[in-house]
Amino acid sequence: MSNDTPLAYTAVNVPVSQRIRERITASKTRFHANDNIANFIEAGEMEELQAEVEEKLRAVLESLVIDTESDHNTQDTGRRVAKMFIQEVFKGRYVPMPAVTEFPNASHLNELMIIGPITVRSACSHHLCPIIGKVWIGVMPNEHSNLIGLSKYARIAEWVMSRPQIQEEAVVQLADALQAKMQPDGLAVVMEADHFCMHWRGVKDMDAAMINSVMHGSFLKDANLRREFLSLIKR
Repeated sequence: MSNDTPLAYTAVNVPVSQRIRERITASKTRFHANDNIANFIEAGEMEELQAEVEEKLRAVLESLVIDTESDHNTQDTGRRVAKMFIQEVFKGRYVPMPAVTEFPNASHLNELMIIGPITVRSACSHHLCPIIGKVWIGVMPNEHSNLIGLSKYARIAEWVMSRPQIQEEAVVQLADALQAKMQPDGLAVVMEADHFCMHWRGVKDMDAAMINSVMHGSFLKDANLRREFLSLIKR
């Protein structure tokens, strides 16, 4: 080895995705497609990450034999798609949970509350095709529960759903996030969605939708409460 050979490279020469990945792996934290990694991203790195994704998307278009130099429709597609992934459809991976103002259950509410339908948008982690649907949330508070504003349910749902994932896991993540934030006696989440990986490719079935649910606490234990919730959202 020559004496002129550097023994180590500086961080500025390392792609930002690699720097973020190294922090995550050093902490032994999982970073699957539907995980949030905001704690491992430093100031200014989101812009770097978007630029890196843009460069690699340009390479994908080249590998698809698309002339992005003379085709005015695709000249800026790499930048547009990178911005869409980082700032919109996968945003829930890269930003912290939205600030949620909590207030005490001063009136000791203990009756069923239902929020929905909330329109949600996600992407299948198998093909990155859209998942678009609606979510209903049922809450059975107790006197010690933290209550949150109506719009905050939609904000938390958007934060969880804006990641590549499968619907079964997305509903679990949303229920867990709300349970941790509110600590109610019972929590129920139902999601119904269209999957464009079925509509657009594969079997190309335009009518199939998926419905699944997660029940916590009293919704799991009390069949009457569960039936009341399910019957009300059918309206």
